[in-house]
This record gives sequence, structure tokens and C-alpha cells, in this order.
Amino acid sequence: MAVRKLAPEEMQPESFVLSSETEAFAQQQIAKYPPGRQASAVIALLGKAQEQAGGWLPRKAIEAVAARLDMPIIRVMEVVTFYTMFNLEPVGKYFIQFCGTTPCVLRGAGDIKKVLEKRIGDQNHVTADGNFSWLEVECLGACCNAPMVQINDDYYEDLTTENFEKLLDDLAAGRPVKTGSQIGRKSSEPFEAVNTLQDPSLYDGSQVGAWRKRFEEQAQPAATGEAAAATASLPQDAKAAKPPAGRPIESDAADTPAKRAKEGEAPVKPVDQKEAADPSKATKSDAHTEKGAEPAPQSSKSYVASPGKDAVPTSPTTPNAGTPPARSEARRDGSESKPGVVVDKDNKTS
Repeated sequence: MAVRKLAPEEMQPESFVLSSETEAFAQQQIAKYPPGRQASAVIALLGKAQEQAGGWLPRKAIEAVAARLDMPIIRVMEVVTFYTMFNLEPVGKYFIQFCGTTPCVLRGAGDIKKVLEKRIGDQNHVTADGNFSWLEVECLGACCNAPMVQINDDYYEDLTTENFEKLLDDLAAGRPVKTGSQIGRKSSEPFEAVNTLQDPSLYDGSQVGAWRKRFEEQAQPAATGEAAAATASLPQDAKAAKPPAGRPIESDAADTPAKRAKEGEAPVKPVDQKEAADPSKATKSDAHTEKGAEPAPQSSKSYVASPGKDAVPTSPTTPNAGTPPARSEARRDGSESKPGVVVDKDNKTS
């Protein structure tokens, strides 16, 4: 972004006072914000001051806005130098912003620029009569109707060298001019090639709700066909589906008095139940080897017997359970796994 500076001192007016119209506008804008937040109206008030000054902001106008909003001058200066919509040098009565971005260039903006250079001169130059000055800017957002320019607050689109020359002549002579498209285009529609949305019924309201009737008519045959296809796909001899794995299956109790009575069996007598529950009459299993019987022969392979549950391995370096490490007879120092290493009394390896 280019550095933006105020106009030279010889161009600066000696004073600037907000007009009654600008003051009324300031009061209206400040009232939009809570008390103490009047600085929020700085952009709007700067725009009005620029309009009063003739299209640009002299130093005294910036200071007047700062005083009206009770802001430091440097804060207002930061806003003015940041936003390019504020002009820091004098401009013509008709300030032309020429779009030189790619869409306009592809549509002939270069020819429009030649007209500006021929009729007005270089950028930021004000004509002797004070009517015109121009500046090349970035995209102004009217690419559909390129090439175009913005003159003060209005757009002028679909320019050619002929209609642009005439536009400048009319402005210089004070004749009324037509804003927007200069070739009769409506909004951003295709020029003389509108081939869509031409049915009048789209705009007279007769089509409201018609879509529902068409939808139902189209959906009815489809629904009938789908129902017939679904019926035809059903099996003629339906089989009982198997229950999914993991789900409970309802069944009768395994062996209960109620089930035996239902099946015609005699119920169990209480005496038999008591006898069956007597532990003294329970069947005892014989020992694995009868007394006096010889053990089964072993194979030729050798096996190491597993220690019993009461067996505790002994090690000279394993302290007894519950003995503090400092009182144990021996401490693990790693020598048992490294027989060739000598450990001194300070537990340092040599």
C-alpha cells in the first residue's frame, strides 16, 4: 500500500469550520452511539467534511472533526490516511475513478484510459476549469458491465470511447447525464440476449402451488410401481426367521415340579429330596491311586519338579520380608549378574 500524505502546505486552506448542515449531520450520527462513544462516528463525519471541502480533506478539516468528536488529532489522521476513499489532495468537480483491473482491461479499459489522458491529463491533475481529475483504482465491483468508471458517487458502465467522450462533454456543459449502463443494459443482464425466465406465468402468480400438483402426478405412478415391485419380491412360502445370535429365546424351565406335573410325571417326594440333600450319603470319589498300587511308569525324559507353594527361594542378597534395606545383611549391587566385576564398599564398580 502506498504511503498517503497530506497535500503540501501551499495547497492547504488557512481555516475550516463545520457548516450548519455538517453540524446537524454530526449530531445525528453521534446520537447513534452510547455516551462517550462519539468517536464511532468519525468515518461518517469525515465523509461529510470532505463533501463540504469540495471532495478532499485539508488539514484544518481533519482537525475540526477531531475537535468535534473530542479525539486526538493523530487518531483521526490514522483513519484518513488508511482509507483511500478520503482524498488528501484537491480533486476536480467531477472526480473520476477509473477501474484498471483485469476484467475491465479485457473489455477495453485501455481505450477509456487514453481518453482520460487526452482530455484531462495525468492522474491527480485538475483541469484548469476545475471540472475534472482522475485516478486509477482497483476493482469497483461492476465487472459484468465492464469497462466502467465511478464519477463522484455514481457508476457509469458499458463504456466505449464514443459514449465516454459524450459523457465528459455533457458533464462539462452541465447537461444531465444517465448513470449506470450507457448502452441500455438493465442491471447486469445479458445485453440483447435474454433467453431465460421469459414465461409471463413466472411473474403473475399463476404458478404459485402448481409445483405441488405436478409433483403428485409424477409421484403417483412411481409409488404404484414401487408397491407392486415390493409385493412381487415377497416369498410365497415364508419361513420362520431364526432368532439373532445372542438374543434370549423363551423356553420352558429345565426341570421343575410344575413342568413334570404338566407332562404327567409324578412329583418328587419330599423324603427323596431330603435324602438326596444329605451330605453323609453323598458319593465319595476314590483316590487317584489305590493304597498299595504302584505309580504309573515315567518316561525317559527328565522333568524338574515344581517347587511347592511353601517353598521360598533363598538368596544371600535377598533380605527377609519386613527388614529395612539399611539393616539387611546383604544388598543387591549387580555383582551376582557380573561375576567379573569387583564392587568396593562405596558401591562403585572398578
